Amino acid sequence: MTDHGLKKSAILLMSLGEMEAAAVFKCLSPKEVEKLGTAMSHLNNITRDEIESVLEEFSTQAQGKTALGQDSAEYIRTVLINALGDQKAAGLIDRILQNNDTRGIEDLKWMDPPSVAELIKYEHPQIIATILVHLEREQASEILSLLPERLRNDTLLRIATLDSVQPHALRELNDVLSKLLSGSNNIRKAPMGGVRTAVEILNFMPASQESNVIEHIKQYDEDFAQQIMDEMFIFDDLIDIDERGIQLLLREIESESLVIALKGAQEELRNKIFKNMSQRAADALQEDLEVKGPVRLSEVEAAQKEILKTLRQLAESGQIILSGKGDDNLV
Repeated sequence: MTDHGLKKSAILLMSLGEMEAAAVFKCLSPKEVEKLGTAMSHLNNITRDEIESVLEEFSTQAQGKTALGQDSAEYIRTVLINALGDQKAAGLIDRILQNNDTRGIEDLKWMDPPSVAELIKYEHPQIIATILVHLEREQASEILSLLPERLRNDTLLRIATLDSVQPHALRELNDVLSKLLSGSNNIRKAPMGGVRTAVEILNFMPASQESNVIEHIKQYDEDFAQQIMDEMFIFDDLIDIDERGIQLLLREIESESLVIALKGAQEELRNKIFKNMSQRAADALQEDLEVKGPVRLSEVEAAQKEILKTLRQLAESGQIILSGKGDDNLV
């Protein structure tokens, strides 16, 4: 939701009255409650015209709503199976309706990370991994950072290799948390976890902890660790590297590789590269790009991976700082 949308929502809730606003909050996630509550606390000097405009807009949108969608789980299930068949519909149905299978986990979303970490730290890493994939990525990252190092590494590895949650795993969660859904052998497994989830959690962790986890995964499977690293930083993310970092990188890569890699880059990134070269070098690079002609996608991806490999080496040696990590300290 945009800042403007938050402000309008805050105005609407302040206009509804305490009981009505409380009823709305019960339907929101912890993050949504926090954002809306903050927006409400910052409201000041709101004119009557602004309030009337928000109420009028809400009224117009509300009149267009219907009761369709209420108690519609079985209808959705039937329609999707008829349209896609059992096999194709299975995963999609689980993703759409999975909140019906994780009601108990909602309690954890309202707890602070230290409390959750204390609650689960003596459980098996597989159970902890299954719990964390149900939480917001930032909350999961904070919880993970509070666990002992060995447990943290093992849990993240299990998150990365987790591709679904079996019914019996949900039953274990129910035993651990006392409130999580009890499963049935007839329930289809719900797709959760995987490399993308592991990466999203890692991106919120301090760089020192992140490196330690990656090293642990390398010992388990080097190729798998490479998959995670490839997902963590893609070629277009070079736009976030500062100018000094770009200049250092350009010194370490061959011009031919750069030409091929830039064939698949966004215009904004190309311009940043040109900007951090001498005018003569930039003109030559632009000319090479024009003369090169079409390049196979596989060649472009290979060249980009080689450049990212060089980038990671510079980052590991401390010469370049990769942005977007959870650690704000500079050394």
